[in-house]
Amino acid sequence: MTDSDLTVAAPGVSDTTSGAPGAVAPSGGRRVRGHALWGMVPFFALIVVFFILPTVVLLFTAFQPASGSGFTMHNVSTSLQGAYRTGLINSAKVSLIDAVLAGVLGLFLAQAIVSSRNRLLKELTATAAAVLTNFGGLPLAFLFVAAIGNAGVVTTLLGDHLGISLSDLGFDLYGMSGVVVVYLYFLVPLMVLVIIPSLEGLRPQWREAALNLGANRWQYWRHVATPVLLPSFLGALALLFCSAISAYATAAALTNGTLALTPLQIAAVLSGNVLADQANVGAALALDLMVLIVPLTALYLFLQRRTARWLQ
Repeated sequence: MTDSDLTVAAPGVSDTTSGAPGAVAPSGGRRVRGHALWGMVPFFALIVVFFILPTVVLLFTAFQPASGSGFTMHNVSTSLQGAYRTGLINSAKVSLIDAVLAGVLGLFLAQAIVSSRNRLLKELTATAAAVLTNFGGLPLAFLFVAAIGNAGVVTTLLGDHLGISLSDLGFDLYGMSGVVVVYLYFLVPLMVLVIIPSLEGLRPQWREAALNLGANRWQYWRHVATPVLLPSFLGALALLFCSAISAYATAAALTNGTLALTPLQIAAVLSGNVLADQANVGAALALDLMVLIVPLTALYLFLQRRTARWLQ
């Protein structure tokens, strides 16, 4: 028997080289955590430069008079009157319609994807939804103009062969109805991406238990699935509304500024197409959007966390 076989650890001293429960963590552990915090510095710097600082400047400018320093409510009151009020109402109307339509259509599409047994189809549709969600701006506007514009391919075919005119049906691609239709192109895929995890979280045991207790499919969806999915669905609607009301490039390229929408009016202010005494109204318009978007974003996060509790 060697001396190493008789070695016994002294009381209060633990072996730092073993993985025993009593092992003391190496002294370099704090250094690792310190280096990890230093690695977060670029992230916090990004948040400060591109989020916190612009927000502070926006709030300061919205209540600053055009003459210089001081405090005034003139900019905010001006942003809620006349053409600016019309633009805010139009933006809210378009966003609400798009949120409801995209929410319903995306929910049914997501359910069809989740219930499909074809794994390849699921992967393709999920990839397509991720791509289409980020497709917007000038390319999207050009796509619709080339398809259903005044001289578009689909418009020409319908008029020449079927005698159908989209304008006679009340559809104007360059007006509010056109913006609503075009926004659905990227809002429906966004709804699919948001709601699929919640649909996949519905446990098969819940449906089996409902069927064993004598419930039919409609009763299962009404009393079991809908209460679980409702917070997630409402949160998705809030997210869709925020995404639609903040969209700018697509509407600008499609309407060329002829439709009164708040993002377009902010762009007009920034480009100098306003009077000198209204130079700070653009910040007030952005503040109006923040008042709508921030509570809805907080609601979306709250409802997502509530849904996660049920689906865990």
